[in-house]
Amino acid sequence: MLRLAKYLKPFIPLIVLAIILLFVQGFADLTLPEYMGKIVNNGIQQGGVETAVPSAVRQSEMDKLTLFMSADDKASVLADYTLVDQNSPDYDRYVTTYPVLATEPIYVLNAVDSTEIDHLNPIMAKAFMAVSGIEQALADPEKAAALAPPGSAFDLSNLPAGTDVFALLGSLPEAMRSPILDAMNARFDVLGDRMIIQSAVGAVKTEYAALGMDVNNLQGDYILKTGLLMLTLSLVSAAASVVVGLLSARTAAGMARDVRRGVFKKVESFSNTEFDTFSTASLITRSTNDVTQLQMVIVMLIRIVCYAPILGIGGIIKATGTDTSMWWIIALAVVILITVIFTLFSIALPKFKIIQSLIDRLNLVVRENLSGMMVVRAFNTQDFEENRFDRANRDLTNTNLFVNRVMVSMMPIMMMVMNGLSLLIIWVGAHQVAESAMQVGDMMAFMQYALQVVMAFLMLSIMFIILPRAWVSADRIADVLETELAIHDPRKPRSFRDGFTGTVEFRNVSFRYPGAEEDVLHEISFKALPGQTTAFIGSTGSGKSTVVNLIPRFFDVTGGAVLVDDIDIRDVTQHDLHEKIGYIPQRATLFTGTIESNLRYADENAAPEALQDAIDIAQATEFISAFPQGVETEVAQGGVNVSGGQRQRLSIARALVKKPPIYIFDDSFSALDFKTDSALRKALKEKTGDSTVLIVTQRVSTIMTAEQIVVLDEGRIVGKGTHTELLETCEVYREIAMSQLNMEELAL
Repeated sequence: MLRLAKYLKPFIPLIVLAIILLFVQGFADLTLPEYMGKIVNNGIQQGGVETAVPSAVRQSEMDKLTLFMSADDKASVLADYTLVDQNSPDYDRYVTTYPVLATEPIYVLNAVDSTEIDHLNPIMAKAFMAVSGIEQALADPEKAAALAPPGSAFDLSNLPAGTDVFALLGSLPEAMRSPILDAMNARFDVLGDRMIIQSAVGAVKTEYAALGMDVNNLQGDYILKTGLLMLTLSLVSAAASVVVGLLSARTAAGMARDVRRGVFKKVESFSNTEFDTFSTASLITRSTNDVTQLQMVIVMLIRIVCYAPILGIGGIIKATGTDTSMWWIIALAVVILITVIFTLFSIALPKFKIIQSLIDRLNLVVRENLSGMMVVRAFNTQDFEENRFDRANRDLTNTNLFVNRVMVSMMPIMMMVMNGLSLLIIWVGAHQVAESAMQVGDMMAFMQYALQVVMAFLMLSIMFIILPRAWVSADRIADVLETELAIHDPRKPRSFRDGFTGTVEFRNVSFRYPGAEEDVLHEISFKALPGQTTAFIGSTGSGKSTVVNLIPRFFDVTGGAVLVDDIDIRDVTQHDLHEKIGYIPQRATLFTGTIESNLRYADENAAPEALQDAIDIAQATEFISAFPQGVETEVAQGGVNVSGGQRQRLSIARALVKKPPIYIFDDSFSALDFKTDSALRKALKEKTGDSTVLIVTQRVSTIMTAEQIVVLDEGRIVGKGTHTELLETCEVYREIAMSQLNMEELAL
């Protein structure tokens, strides 16, 4: 597939934009589980309170909290809060939000960044937990006794009733208060900062109630705000996905268009040597099915292969950031998935190349059957053709079924891994939640991230189904595009001089078909002059068509040279050479369209009078005028809606429209009756008197008037001259003539 990478160059901006949008989509998708965890942790469990750093604290409460802070922590906290009382300039603004300000001063949190909040969170959480724990202990003597550090004389359960514990703690010397703080911090260290913050939220909410705030709306407001944010992220993800789909589709369709154009252009430059290498059925498959496979995989590469690593790597980072203790669960799932994908891939990959070859085979069988339908019916071999098609069809079906059975097992395995992963996370996570080592929302977020990682590998597994077949298709297309042409233009081409005459000369030409062991032409030498007809005759397989096929360079000679106007045809461009030649093939080929469009194939700017002259010379006027629409009559593909003789005459007329200096008739009169043949040759002689005419034929009557007749036998010239001369000097020609004509006709 890398061999076709150059076709993606024009679409690099679209690909880059698509990848950027995939990062946007990935960010949105990876952020959603985080906010879901926040809704569970902060919105549901913590009542809408996000942190243990309250937006405001009563002065009396702050005095209690600072008792359980170190000197540095106390200074840091007080630096981030501002004391507001009735004399403060912002009193009117704050008293509405915090009604308790009317009766006592409060500390209001300054505008600090998230980093500072993270710094204050554990400090304030531990302080709130300490204050809350002491207040609860005062109501329960057993808890009060438990708060006393071992070996300490300080015991809350022995204090007289009505004692202000916090005032007492504030009055204690540092030596007595320090063990109490150390004992509390030891208990806090067991829980960890996360659980401490979550536990302290209840105390913060109580403080909000004491400030006069409406704590009932905190939870609803938080869930609504976070939900709207999640909805926005979902819309961003959906929009990015749609745009990426559009960009990937445009990229794939554009590349497929360019590849098809490249294949078509390359095939147009093929000689018969290349067509012997690539069958017509294979070239059709490569231009259609293989390009479709490539187009589909480009969409998937951009949409999935680029997105899966973003989702997978991002999911692993987010999951380990949520909880590092369960990383082994994701690692286990990834190892299982990689093993499954590699195993299935190694089994199915060899079959994909076979599938494309079997498609070629099926295409070939169908194409042969359709094109040879009349022959199949004539020889009553319908059963044989059905069996031949059935074998090709069954081979393709069985191979496809094998691959599909292998690949279809991937989805159940993936689903089993995903469900097993969910159960394992819930089982392990539930134990951690029970041990206060993890929050419920974090467990749910971790599970979502783990599933996203598995989904990333699931996406890649889908690619492993499509990519191998597309890779084979891309290689097949590249084989066509990278084919070294056997016939190519010279680096420094020559040009035909002005006053072109059209003389064709063969000088000691030998030729061997590619891959053949022997030459089919041996030392062929002759000269065809303008204004004259040079004819080629001989038994079947003598090399007549091979000789004339060397003139337009359908093949290149392997020895000697073919010259046109004394210039070796290998020294001029094929375009210039073909401009001088009007070629009428042995098998007439018409294209879908009208009779007029087929005639204009030779010269699209030809005048209507030129078209009519060509029709008259080709003896096609009678049957064309019989059609209601005349030259506007539709011609079916291959000209199947006209007879063989009509196809042949239209093919001749098409060459005549071009008015070239050289005409090559490769057994072009074989489908014509003798009367039409005679009339056509007579008209042709009158209208093409200055052109060089080369005719390949099996009929002696067609070439009796030719100025030069070349007789071929087993690839060698065994006679050359006029009809009369050859009857006297060439035994091969005499045998052919006597087998076709009587003595009176021979004398003519």
